Parts: sequence; structure tokens; C-alpha cells
Amino acid sequence: MHTSRNYDVSRRKFMRTTAGGAAGLLVAPAVTTANKGNDQLIVGQRDHRYEVIHDWPQLPSHLRWQTTQNVALDSEGLLYVMHQGLNDLPQSDTILVFDQQGKFVRSFGSEFHGGGHGVEIRNENGQDFIYVAVYKKVRSIAKLDLFGERVWRRGAPLEAGIYAAGEDQIEHADGGKSRDRFHPTNIAFHPDGGFYVADGYGSYHIHKFDRDGNWELAFGGLGSDEGKFRLPHGLWVDDRNSQQPTLVVSDRVNARLQWFTLDGQQLRTRDGFLLPANNDVWGELMVVPDLVGRVTLLDSQNQVLAHLGDDSIRMSSDKESMIRSDPSKWQPGKFIHPHDACFDSEGNIIVAEWVATGRITKLRRLG
Repeated sequence: MHTSRNYDVSRRKFMRTTAGGAAGLLVAPAVTTANKGNDQLIVGQRDHRYEVIHDWPQLPSHLRWQTTQNVALDSEGLLYVMHQGLNDLPQSDTILVFDQQGKFVRSFGSEFHGGGHGVEIRNENGQDFIYVAVYKKVRSIAKLDLFGERVWRRGAPLEAGIYAAGEDQIEHADGGKSRDRFHPTNIAFHPDGGFYVADGYGSYHIHKFDRDGNWELAFGGLGSDEGKFRLPHGLWVDDRNSQQPTLVVSDRVNARLQWFTLDGQQLRTRDGFLLPANNDVWGELMVVPDLVGRVTLLDSQNQVLAHLGDDSIRMSSDKESMIRSDPSKWQPGKFIHPHDACFDSEGNIIVAEWVATGRITKLRRLG
């Protein structure tokens, strides 16, 4: 059994110490321009230019964002936004659905209030299913249909041998974080129908499950050596090389991406990020939302093409928390805390930011 000592580091302290040292390792132009004729905000350069549309989804008046976390799209192009749901507010739906014009369609997921975090969607034999990872006092993983009907929901895989007794239960009176607790953050899909779960705030392991949800293996754990993690926050199956797909993990506090074989063998590392939070791919591109005020685009060789909406210097300052909590200090075309991003079928990028008032931005592809 792992020790219960809390190894979490101060996010603000880490950002202050890394912004100067790591920012120079991933160098690319961060260009923001305005088209005065129609007030367009444009970020990026050359073939990777995007119009910035902040607050794109139209939230109905009876709902409010409560710290937006993750985004996913279904086969019809509907957008699913997972927000946390704040414990000091009445229980509310945590998954909100919008159409391709950003208009509200429906909501569900009140059972995840207080811990909404990761959301992904996969088509299985012609039907889409939602997979969620939730943490804090409702820590668990679940599979739902597109209207929120539960297929299954479960807690920690005790067969992994790394969790305290009772962590397989769905709800917990104690929401504390330690290495023998289960606080999953994100989901990724194996090509064979199985899936991976990043236990980002708990054991720092990646778990692999089969298509029926049975646990198969775990890898990782706390550390800075290759193959180890200091907060494996996001993950994705990188199939840009279709002959040899790999699993890429956003190893957030180690400020790097790590690639693994699909059975968990470490292959390579890409350093030089700030606090990378998750990944998605479209064609030859990979998008990496970085919690320190920027969204990074990588090419097929994982070289930087652009830092979009880069406000990383300001967001790594001592005033970061004040900026985060005060929308009047947010600058058009700049990001505060990108927490997740996904491509749509046309290569547009949807960005969710970890801010208490919530913000979803659409980057409309121009190239």
C-alpha cells in the first residue's frame, strides 16, 4: 500500500519557478491580431490561424458555470461541457450540451456535482457513449448514454493493490487527496474497445480497463524519472502514426508529455511545457492546453507550431490568482487557464478554462 503523505505541490509556486525556465524550451510565435473591419481576434500564424470566439456557448439564464473543466464532441457535432459544480452551491447538472451554433440543448449529471472533471465520448457499434472521470467526494468513473442514463459507475480498482479499503465505493465522506485514494481526472480510449483512466490527483497511476470495464493493468506512480508522474492529468491515444499508436500523458507538474506503448512501456519524453493539462489530435496536429495561459500546437514530429492566446508571463506572476478570479482583467484573445481542448471535425478547437466563472472559447480555423 502506498503512503498517504500528500505530495501535491503549490500550483502557484510551481508556475512562478517554471515560467522563466521552461517557457524558452518551447519557442514559437504567439501572435494576436485584430481585424478592425469586423472586430475579429486572430491568433496563430501562417497555416495555423484561428479566430477567437470567447464565451461561445450560450448558457441559458437559469444555469451558471461552476468552474469549467473539460469538453468533448459526439458523432453529430454536439458539444458536451463538464463543469465541476461547486460544493457551496446547490446541487446542479454538471454536463451541459450545446449544438453547433453554441445554443443550449440539454443538461444532466447532477450526481457528479462537486467533482465534475473529465469527459470523453466514443462511438461503439453505432451508438455514442459518454465516459466521465470525477473526483473529490464523488470520485469515480462512469459510462453514460448521451442523455445521462447510466450504463455503469464504479470506484477505484482495488485489484490494482494501491488503494485504501473502501475506495471502490462510489461516494466518500472524506474528499482528501493522498496516494492511496482514487481521484481520476481523465479518460482515453484504447483501439480494442478498452479504455485508460488517469488517476491524476490520487495514486498518480494510469489504469487500463478492457471493453467490459474490467481492470487489466496499472503503470506510473509518483516520481520525476521517465515513466513516473507528478500529476498525470490528461491522456490521449496518439494515432498520428496509424501503424504504431501510442498513449501520450500530460505529466503536469513535471512540465512534460510522455509517450507510452499501449501496454504502458515508456517510449519518449517531450519537455519544455509549463503545466500541460490534456491532449487531442486532428490529422497531423496535436493540441496541448497548458494551464499557464496558452494553448500549444505540435506538428507530427512534436515540434511547436504555435502558442495560441499566450498570456503565460502574466499568468505565472504573483498576481495570477487575482487575474483568474477577476474577468475584468482578462484580455481579449488571451487565455487564463486552459484546462482542456478538443478539435471538431473541421479542425476548429474548443477550449475549456479552469476559472470559477467558467469560460469556453472556440478557435475557428482560418487556414
